[in-house]
Amino acid sequence: MSALRNASIKSSSSISYALARIFSYPSASPARKMSTECKFVQAPHKLLVIPGPIEVTDEVLFANAHPSMSHMSPDFAQVFGDCIRMTRQLLYSKDAQPFLIAGSGTLGWDQVSANLVEPGENALVLHSGYFADSFSDCLQTYGANVDQIKAEIGGAVKEADIESALQAKKYKIVTVTHVDTSTAVLSDIKAIANVVKRVSPDTLVVIDAVCSVASEEIQMDAWGIDVVLTASQKGLGTPPGLSILVASQKAVQVFENRSTPVTTYYGSWKKWLPIMKAYENNSAAYFATPPVNLIYAFHASLTQIMQGTVSLEQRFKLHQEVSRRIKKAAEEVGFKGVPLSEDVQANGMSALYFPDGFTASDIVPRLLKKDVVVAGGLHASIKDKYFRIGHMGVSVVDPSRGDIDKIISAVKESLAEAKASKQ
Repeated sequence: MSALRNASIKSSSSISYALARIFSYPSASPARKMSTECKFVQAPHKLLVIPGPIEVTDEVLFANAHPSMSHMSPDFAQVFGDCIRMTRQLLYSKDAQPFLIAGSGTLGWDQVSANLVEPGENALVLHSGYFADSFSDCLQTYGANVDQIKAEIGGAVKEADIESALQAKKYKIVTVTHVDTSTAVLSDIKAIANVVKRVSPDTLVVIDAVCSVASEEIQMDAWGIDVVLTASQKGLGTPPGLSILVASQKAVQVFENRSTPVTTYYGSWKKWLPIMKAYENNSAAYFATPPVNLIYAFHASLTQIMQGTVSLEQRFKLHQEVSRRIKKAAEEVGFKGVPLSEDVQANGMSALYFPDGFTASDIVPRLLKKDVVVAGGLHASIKDKYFRIGHMGVSVVDPSRGDIDKIISAVKESLAEAKASKQ
């Protein structure tokens, strides 16, 4: 990865945007640059530790306040081009094609369903939680024939079951949610990709990585992954609103060789592919207006991730360490993880069953009073039995903030208070 991390990024500086003029700081003259002169600090706020959106750094939030800029300007084209290059590097790829489009992570489902699967073709969806059902629904909306392999709640789909399904039928794509946000289950995408390559090498491997990019390792080229779709607001530490999809050259070829017209307008790669290629060449092009300010914020975050003092490898290790620490602390006082075993536990979030006799109303409001914002249950079958904590991004890689200590203390104190109230 060192070669990728050290690859040349055509950027004037990590966050060199002349933004100081938009704030009335006496020390900030119009010519001074944010990276060296900006004293911007976020307003005090509750600690946001849901599984996305997450806390963002001051630099990222400040970059989002960039003065209005034409999406056709050379300056913006270079920033957009940097984002494309760094996104590819983040996934350990040399030639995969990123698509950065205004929209939520859900737009990635539409792109896959409309560009890669033609009506009547088969798709196999591996189900480890709520989001597999949603992806299936999207695929069916565009005319795919969808089969699902469902794991038990808290479990991941077994490789033997995947192999059997691939032997029984020809599938255009196999999809898997890397981390299902409803269960905090982590699927072994490397192993799944190996099964697909061995049994059905023409089948595309599609990873819904909305809740895993930048907190879980994804080696796109080495593992043989064809599509990684994600969004800006989780491990990538940027405000919501940017759909991020990266397609292998194999996937792009499948798109280019399709026999029927693409069944979407806004999400069509026929429209977006030349736009992305132009911006990567630092030359602006137009189909639909990109979220200019959000691209500046994404650039600031990618720069911190790819060129900061914490390497990608260190980042993944820190997420693993923090995950173990939070889960252990919660289990010590009576909470229990939704994932059935340690090997399927996500590192960027935790899903925790309440101790017997307690419900969300006992714990979540108390956490909120301590200025810690967590998420309630999402999986329909267990919705009222558990809650979810996001621990990714700056909260993990910058221990000086004290976010993880605050989470653990708040969880323990809230449970103790809830117990006392029932005595």
